[in-house]
Amino acid sequence: SALMGICLSFHIRVNLAQPAGLYVEVSQLYNVIITSHAFIMIFFFVMPVMMGGFGNWLIPIMVGCGDMSHPRLNNFSYWAIPGALFMVFMSALIEGGAGTGWTLYPPLSGWIYQSSPALDMVILSLHIAGFGSLFSSLNFMCTMITSRFYAMIPERMPVFCWSMFVTSWLLLFSLPVLAGGLTMLLTDRHINTS
Repeated sequence: SALMGICLSFHIRVNLAQPAGLYVEVSQLYNVIITSHAFIMIFFFVMPVMMGGFGNWLIPIMVGCGDMSHPRLNNFSYWAIPGALFMVFMSALIEGGAGTGWTLYPPLSGWIYQSSPALDMVILSLHIAGFGSLFSSLNFMCTMITSRFYAMIPERMPVFCWSMFVTSWLLLFSLPVLAGGLTMLLTDRHINTS
């Protein structure tokens, strides 16, 4: 996912290097590249690698346990990411792609401007990636609370474990809000709730 995000970043830089840009005839393509780059780099590279990758690798070592508390939950949070990433890739191929920008502001993501199902695929993939990150955060907290070495009192836990614990709490409270906002956007698009 990082290589794909870097390739999309390269396309953005090449387009901005010329005064008229490369995608003047197809302006929606530039918007799709911006949107895909942002979602891929934030939700499919930074969050899974920084939280999931380093957390799954370092937390069991630092708290003195053999593995994470809930390996099946860990497995689900791992396998949710490639499926959601595939949906973001495929959304770029459906009726011009989802070119709303990374914030998904309602005028650009409304049914009038973006009537293709590509945006619905992106919203669904963000839901799936959010569930994966949420379950991963729960697993980190459970591992640090219940599975640590008996002499590892909370005051002796390394700073990395504390930072992952606090970040997991923040994700536990912020990801449901993100999912609620995405669901409201989806209902605005399909049943006109705004």
